Amino acid sequence: MSLTRTFDILPYLKEKHNRPDTVAYKRKGEWKKISTDEFVQIINEVSYGLLASGIRKGDKVAIISGNRPEWNYIDLACAQIGVITVPMYPTLSASDYAFILQDSQTRMVFVENAEFAEKVAEAKSKVASLESVYTFESVAGLNKWTAIQDAGKQNPAPEKVKELSDSIAETDLLTLIYTSGTTGLPKGVMLSHKNIMSNAITGVDDAFTIYEANMKALSFLPLCHIFERTIFHIYMLKGIGVYYAESMETIGDNLKEVQPDCFSTVPRLLEKVYDKIVAKGHELTGIKHKLFFWALDLGLKYELGGKNGAWYHFQLKIADKLIFSKWREALGGNVKLIVSGAAALQPRLARVFTAAKIIVLEGYGLTETSPVISVNRIDEANRHFGTVGTLFRDVEVKIDTAGGEYAEGEGEILVKGPNIMMGYYNRPDLTAEVIDSDGWFHTGDVGKMVDGKFLKITDRKKEVFKTSGGKYVAPQPMENKFKESIYIEQIMVLGENRKFPSALIVPAWEVLEKWAKDNGIKYANKAELIASHDVTDLYQSEVNKYNEGFGQWEKIKKFELIPNEWSIDGGEMTPTLKLKRKPILAKYAHLVEKIYAE
Repeated sequence: MSLTRTFDILPYLKEKHNRPDTVAYKRKGEWKKISTDEFVQIINEVSYGLLASGIRKGDKVAIISGNRPEWNYIDLACAQIGVITVPMYPTLSASDYAFILQDSQTRMVFVENAEFAEKVAEAKSKVASLESVYTFESVAGLNKWTAIQDAGKQNPAPEKVKELSDSIAETDLLTLIYTSGTTGLPKGVMLSHKNIMSNAITGVDDAFTIYEANMKALSFLPLCHIFERTIFHIYMLKGIGVYYAESMETIGDNLKEVQPDCFSTVPRLLEKVYDKIVAKGHELTGIKHKLFFWALDLGLKYELGGKNGAWYHFQLKIADKLIFSKWREALGGNVKLIVSGAAALQPRLARVFTAAKIIVLEGYGLTETSPVISVNRIDEANRHFGTVGTLFRDVEVKIDTAGGEYAEGEGEILVKGPNIMMGYYNRPDLTAEVIDSDGWFHTGDVGKMVDGKFLKITDRKKEVFKTSGGKYVAPQPMENKFKESIYIEQIMVLGENRKFPSALIVPAWEVLEKWAKDNGIKYANKAELIASHDVTDLYQSEVNKYNEGFGQWEKIKKFELIPNEWSIDGGEMTPTLKLKRKPILAKYAHLVEKIYAE
């Protein structure tokens, strides 16, 4: 069976992986399962309904929603009739919606709830092309998405859908994913069926090789981001049932309920899981406390390929029985594989989770590369801590060492392959800036090859800054190292055109407050606590400790503590939980000036 377009997965699913829970979601305390047959039937009915409502091949349909089966219904229903989907983050502003909807000339929008419907209503006056809005949840005054499905039931058109499907080439535009640009305006990344399917099929054949019958995945990263969307296609090709978490806040409970075999995540969430585990370890007393931290220390020393030796692995078996088995229980008891992407993963987390028999595969890619460029593999011979693994099949990488003050062997990562985007929508000028005449896509990331086959990211080209003394500083590796401190939740290293590097630090409040209690420090609120000399001395000692691994010009000379955690809602983090450096610098400009005032 040919699998060149995303909707080719549907007949493949029915033939190869027919199961009672192709997708599932939780409503009113109960998990609702959608069988393969029902999943495919609903998608076909939505396709018929879209055609009955006047939507035609080449039109644009937007989706603004969290993860839920309706997202998949609309996405695949559009795909098989040649309609281009425009997924958007629910966290975007009404002005962003207006720009994207107008730029893409979207005709129809599906939104999750009243909140997003209000934003679209606010934007609608600026979007001449927008004709109709449908909702996934009931919203007064608006039609629910089931109205489209009902129209499809009343006007079945299987012959028309087949005619349209047959006319769609793998190189046809499938989706427009808008990503923020250097101008401040979002730019639409054009991805074809081939872009995504080449990535998904390679993921199945070459990377996601673990398989057992009736495997389940928990999904919580946004489907509007290409990382989770491509992984959804991998799940479908593998016949893995996809269970949608209720929200980011319920992930812990949902893991225990679903008991998934795998899930994808971003480093920030893994850091939080690890920090919670360690915090519980600190609450233990006596022999239990000693055993916990003995096992933790053992796990942090884990090396791939059996390099630790027989005595180490004998101890690890004991640690597994006493300690690490409980870690797996906290993740549902069945997790065999976690795929991490979107940002750099601390190598110590990959080590300790691997020691605990929870394989974490760190990968790398961008929206423009559909997204995977490289990923670590399940086979330990093709895994390397601190790297983003080996290249995906048919993907080429070239390290461009020209045009920057890079360390030996480092340079900008250039990529070529079937996963490279078609270009930026309506912006050939921006496309030409990132795809050169030889077809190489310039990622803007700095990296190098390790042992001739593992790709290592050393920093984001745009994030590397130069001090006023002319020294280059790469903040990302420093931030990853400093976050190893149990007292540091978040950190941003800065110093562009300044005398020295400095940092803004968000404390790990749970750990800090316990430390304050143990040390008899009284305080009325968080701001008062971080103003304490004892606390600043504590953080100075942590900064001094983690500074040791860096050059004299890189060391953090001063820092300021921040009382509030950075978040998506606060505007300091992207939806994939990466730092938004410019907004953070603007928000805390007074603290930055205080650092450099003397």
